[in-house]
Amino acid sequence: MRRTDPEGHGPVRYGPPLPDDGLPVLPELADRVAAAAGRAEAEPAGGGTALREAACGWFGRRALPALPDRVAAAPGANALLVALTAALGGDVLVPRPCAAWWAPYARLLGRPVFHVATPAECGGVPDPYALLETVRRVRDEGGDPRLLVLSVADDPTGTVAPPEVLHEAVEAAAGEGLHLVSDETWRDTLHRPHGTVLLSPAEMLPERVTVVADLAGALLPAGWPAAVARFPAGDLGAGLHARVLDILTALGARVAAPVAAAAGHALTEPAAVTGRRAAAVRLHARVAAAVHAVVVGAGALARPPQAGRHLYADLGPLRPALTGRGVGDAQELEDFLTDRLGMPAPGGHRFGDDLGALRVRLSTGPLLGATDAERAECLTSPVPLELPHVHRALITLRSVFDDLRDDAQRWEPPR
Repeated sequence: MRRTDPEGHGPVRYGPPLPDDGLPVLPELADRVAAAAGRAEAEPAGGGTALREAACGWFGRRALPALPDRVAAAPGANALLVALTAALGGDVLVPRPCAAWWAPYARLLGRPVFHVATPAECGGVPDPYALLETVRRVRDEGGDPRLLVLSVADDPTGTVAPPEVLHEAVEAAAGEGLHLVSDETWRDTLHRPHGTVLLSPAEMLPERVTVVADLAGALLPAGWPAAVARFPAGDLGAGLHARVLDILTALGARVAAPVAAAAGHALTEPAAVTGRRAAAVRLHARVAAAVHAVVVGAGALARPPQAGRHLYADLGPLRPALTGRGVGDAQELEDFLTDRLGMPAPGGHRFGDDLGALRVRLSTGPLLGATDAERAECLTSPVPLELPHVHRALITLRSVFDDLRDDAQRWEPPR
C-alpha cells in the first residue's frame, strides 16, 4: 500500500489489496500447483476449457447458469474490469465508498468516474435516487454514463445489500440503460450464511449484468491471481465477451498454468476446499465481531460486518482526540492507526470517500498471528479469540481505541 503525496495529500495512485485471509495455503491446492508446475504451455486468453467448465459449475450452483462460451478467466478481477471498462466505453459510476481498485482502472483508460452515495442500510450499491440524479447531471454536462460497478457483498464496508435495496438500484440502472458489473468476490464469505439473503443483480437483470469474482475472496490465496467472469446471454453478451477476450489477448492477461490447475480444482468445490472455506469464514466472522465491538465500544461508528474479512469504521465521533494527536484527515488517520496497530489500516480516501472524513477499513487477517503455525491454530481452535496471539492483538486494538475514547470524552465541551 503506497502512501499518497505527503505534501497536500495528492491523488491516491495505488490502493490497498484485497483483505488477505492470513491463513496457510490449503495443502490440496498446493499439490495441484506443484503437479502442474511442469506444464510449459500457457493457458489461452480467457482460460482453458477445463477452467471455464469449472467456472460454469460454480456459477450454476449459485443460480447463475452459464455456458463455457460466456465465461472468461483472467489473472485477477482487475484485468477483467479493465477489459470490461475498455469494451463498454463511456463514463463509469461506482458507489461511495467502493473497492479501492475499481476507480483507478477506469482512470487509467481515461474514463471519468462518478461516485454515487449509498443507502443507509449498506454499502456496495448506490442509492437509487442518488443514482438517477447523478446520471441526469452527468448527461446534462455532456457525459456518457454507461457502466455501473457494484458489489452485493461489499469491500470495504463488509455489508450485504438487502434484496429490496438491490432491486431498487438495479431498476434505476436498467431504466437509464446502464450495463452493470457485479463484483461477487465476497459472496461466499457470509458470516451468517443461513441468516443473510444474498441475491445477484444477474438474477434480476440477466441481460445487462456481467458477474465478476476474484477467487482470492474465498477459494485461493491472494498471491495466486485468478478471477472469473460470467457474461449475459444474447447478442449483447456475446459481443461483450468477444471484445473482452480481444483485450485480454492484447494485454497478455492469461492465468498461469499452475494457478489455473488450482483454480479449476477449487471451483469444483471438493470437500477439502469447502471445509477450509467454511472454517475460515467462521473464524473471520468471530474476529470481525470482536473488532466491531471494540470500535463501537470506543464511540466510533461501524455497520456490523456481514461478509468478508474486514469492516469499515467512521472515527468522526473521536475527532477531538484525533485532532489532539495531529490527525485531521483520512491519510493522517491511516498513518496513525497503521503505526499504533502494527497492521495496514487504509483510510477511506482510498475507497473514494472524502479525504476529510475520518474513515478506515480494518482487516481481520493480520490479527490471526505472525506465523503459519499460529494462524493454522486459529482454524482448529474452538475458542480462537482466547489464543494468546489473537488475544494480544485484540488487546492492542482495544487499547488504541479506548485511549481515543477517553481523550475524546476528556476534551468534550461541558454541556
